[in-house]
Amino acid sequence: MKHLFYLNKYFLKYKWRILPGILFVFISNIFGVVPAQVIGHAFNLITENIAIYNLYRNFDRQEIVYDIFNYSLFFFGALILLLYLLRGLFLFFMRQTIILMSRRIEFDIKNEIYAHYQKLSLGFYRRNNTGDLMNRATEDVNRVRMYVGPAIMYAINTTVLFCLVIYFMFSVNITLAIYALLPLPILVVAIYYVNTIINHRSEQIQEQLSRLSSFVQERFSGIRVMKSYVREAHAQEIFAEESNAYQRNAMGLVKVQAFFYPTMLLLVGVSTILTIYIGGRQVIDGAITPGNIAEFIVYVNQLTFPVTMLGWVTTLIQRAAASQKRINEFLELKPDIVSGNVQIKQMEGAVSFKDVSFTYQDTGITALKNISFEVKKGQFLAIIGKTGSGKSTLANLLMRMYDTTTGQITVDGKDLRTLDLQEYRTQIGFVPQEVFLFSDSIKNNIAFGLSQVEDIQVEQAAKDAAVYQNIIAFDQQFETMLGERGITLSGGQKQRVSIARALIKEPKILIFDDCLSAVDTKTEEEILSNLGRIMKGRTSILIAHRISTIKNADKILVLDQGKIIEEGTHKELLAQGKSYAEMYQNQLLEEQSG
Repeated sequence: MKHLFYLNKYFLKYKWRILPGILFVFISNIFGVVPAQVIGHAFNLITENIAIYNLYRNFDRQEIVYDIFNYSLFFFGALILLLYLLRGLFLFFMRQTIILMSRRIEFDIKNEIYAHYQKLSLGFYRRNNTGDLMNRATEDVNRVRMYVGPAIMYAINTTVLFCLVIYFMFSVNITLAIYALLPLPILVVAIYYVNTIINHRSEQIQEQLSRLSSFVQERFSGIRVMKSYVREAHAQEIFAEESNAYQRNAMGLVKVQAFFYPTMLLLVGVSTILTIYIGGRQVIDGAITPGNIAEFIVYVNQLTFPVTMLGWVTTLIQRAAASQKRINEFLELKPDIVSGNVQIKQMEGAVSFKDVSFTYQDTGITALKNISFEVKKGQFLAIIGKTGSGKSTLANLLMRMYDTTTGQITVDGKDLRTLDLQEYRTQIGFVPQEVFLFSDSIKNNIAFGLSQVEDIQVEQAAKDAAVYQNIIAFDQQFETMLGERGITLSGGQKQRVSIARALIKEPKILIFDDCLSAVDTKTEEEILSNLGRIMKGRTSILIAHRISTIKNADKILVLDQGKIIEEGTHKELLAQGKSYAEMYQNQLLEEQSG
């Protein structure tokens, strides 16, 4: 239960829904228990009237006794019906308060989880798969809702009904009540034993469901690769194995429950038999009336509901505890990147790296080693190097997706860690190496970084990214809906839409992380020409593999194994005749041979 204590803040928030709900539970159960007394009185009346009716056999008064008997039965029947109608009314009020509260709490939890997910750093998403994240925000939250709603409602209802029934049973006859409740200790032991198994099984089920969700989500995202390599059947086999594992865990839980419920009903049956046997002897001794036995049988049967509900509620609570434990694991995580409070309303764009080193915590790989360089306001910096040399890591550090392991990054002379992160990123245009487009219209994908945008701005950004002609060729033009991850577009078109998304922001610093690789040379020259116009007086950082892309840069950094091995302009680096010159010659030979 310790994991469920986290939810207490929501109960406090919605206390004015819980308190009336508890009141309605109490009132509804009073109207549920009182009919047993009415039935007891009615049973006694029936036996007495039958005796009187037989006594007046062959007398005129027998008809009068019969009429009184009819009216009495009608009265008691109408009274019981009225009591159950009132019980139903207050049960309706109970559900309207407690169940609606649970839906509100579900809404709050989902929003809290989503908001917290967004605060967590990029490293968190590298360590956890999407399917598991989704499962905790949906399936786990739904199980928690079953606790804060139905489980709590029925737990309160069961407790109140149990207490009322026990009170009325002892008020009728203490001896009979003790015998009727004799099987209860056995039930308590059974519940304690079964709950341990249920909790263990519930955790296994949720973990397996997360693995299953992750597998499905990943395979659907990579469906193009799946079909290309004809691996559908193999994926189906793995899915069947994962599904069977989930089925085994679920069936294990069902078997435990299948044993639990009949055991409870058996114990209730034993109580009924004891009631009739001991009650019959009490009637013979004159301690109670036959109506009291009828009343007791109703009480014992009313205990069936609390007892059966106890098992169901226990299962819900155990499942919710397992799910809340999984939710808390992520909610308790603190983001690696914490925003500073230094404001930069109008960023100049001067960037400085001072002895920056970075090691990925997950893998222990050192991506950058003692990197130092400066970019002045309005300069065009280019970064080139082999795959794995640390180029993308450098871009991620500048975006502050990660913090440096050692060293310092400054922007306009201020430590990057001290800057207000939201305000800082608002003034940066970033085109990642792995282009991601949302399942939305092309227009909304381009305008993604702005809250308000005019159509003319979207069109101009598309023109600057050299994708305008492609877009207007579609039937729906800018309103064309893209498939998941932009599957509707070609690789080059996706890159250019991603570039348009960065350009429309008119950023103070523009970072291109090798995002022109799928673009032909002519289109690349058009984009770079537009960039030269748009980014005049602003800082541009372009990561590339092709030297033709970066030869006009103000400064070029050559990275190798996380270190800067050369630095200078295109001409200066060619004159040095080292790695850069070698790459240039190799690319020239490739172009000539191609």
